[in-house]
Amino acid sequence: MPFTDEVVLITGAGSGIGRAMAQEFTAAGATVAALDMDADAAKQTAESLGGDASAVVADVRRRADVDRAVAEVLERHGRVDVLCNNAGILDDYADALNTSDELWDDIIATNLTGPFRMARAVLPNMIERGSGAIVNTASISAFVAGGGGSAYTASKHGIVGLTKQLAFNFGARGVRVNAICPGATKTAMTAGLDDDEHVQGMIANTPSGRWAEPNEIANLAVFLASDKAMFAHGGVYVMDGGWIVA
Repeated sequence: MPFTDEVVLITGAGSGIGRAMAQEFTAAGATVAALDMDADAAKQTAESLGGDASAVVADVRRRADVDRAVAEVLERHGRVDVLCNNAGILDDYADALNTSDELWDDIIATNLTGPFRMARAVLPNMIERGSGAIVNTASISAFVAGGGGSAYTASKHGIVGLTKQLAFNFGARGVRVNAICPGATKTAMTAGLDDDEHVQGMIANTPSGRWAEPNEIANLAVFLASDKAMFAHGGVYVMDGGWIVA
């Protein structure tokens, strides 16, 4: 139980990869704070975990929500040992001509600014204790086009850059920061792509030949946050079933 007595804060924990992360970290002994903008989803995740797991309702696009949420977790649990910046939204593959200012701002605020603010909020507690881990959920769209639209692809490139800079700035102060880049994963966000011929064709031509299950991505997050990955700083880890190499 490598995370016994440790607190893991997970954004987007109400469903998909985030809920799978919550389950896997709990199985590894952690106390999980499940954050989601959907109050019912956050509550369902926390209740399913049992123990001292807590539900936190916040919209990572809003600075006031982020600061309040982290303060709530610190007040209840006293610390944040691991932050998983997992909350994210897709832009329905909109190209630049079909990306409104509102869509661009929403995607960037959720996928990039939110993780920045969450990291900024938990860093003082981690630095004070001289230890901590941040795992950011990026995407294969951080490397290639076609996994999303203009805004989504830009946001995922950005989260990789943020990961590297945070690692550079705070690694010597005890905080490790790494990123996961999933490929096609079975979640509510991708449910509408089941019948997409382009996506299905790509998946069929990958070495794995299938979609990832959320817990497969979650297991990588658990590893990167654990003491077994103590030498991992600023890494960007692809788990895409071979999508990129194909």
